[in-house]
Amino acid sequence: MRVYALLDESSLQAHGWSVERFVRRAIAAGADIIQYRNKSGDIGSIEKRLRTIASLFDGRLIVNDHPELAYLCEGVHIGQEDLRRYGANPKEAVATLREILGQNRWIGLSTHNEEEIATANRLELDYIGLGACRTTSTKSDANVLGCEKISEMAASSRHPVAAIGGVRLDDYLPNVTWLVVGSALYED
Repeated sequence: MRVYALLDESSLQAHGWSVERFVRRAIAAGADIIQYRNKSGDIGSIEKRLRTIASLFDGRLIVNDHPELAYLCEGVHIGQEDLRRYGANPKEAVATLREILGQNRWIGLSTHNEEEIATANRLELDYIGLGACRTTSTKSDANVLGCEKISEMAASSRHPVAAIGGVRLDDYLPNVTWLVVGSALYED
């Protein structure tokens, strides 16, 4: 299965790893996408990290929550609650994001249930995140669906699916395109 590495700044700091070490590990694991997520950093520090990651990684770089920085990478990933900042409804929000990003940069949206997948199917997205597969230390409020349920639900998506939340490198999830692996990359 394809690997989508999640580089979460808090996890990076908690493990005492450098960005360079994480990117080397992601490449060694076969990642073709790295998403950079920093929920507490200022825009300048996020921009600096994106530039560093882009200099180390030839694959697709995605930024979490900051479409204004997508010019430094190949797309943005947005959560359901963040989508509301860009429009009165999901369709309007994605149209606004398309205006910011253009047609060549990706838009990914987190989903957590059948209703959100059905809504995403009506939107011009490039992929959806779907989870959580398992409990995870990086998102304690995640609704755990289970990996088997994610595989079943992924079949109803018209977009490629990235399984999120507690995913491991050795997971096999039918109907899923990418395993989004974060914490598991710190394991040897």
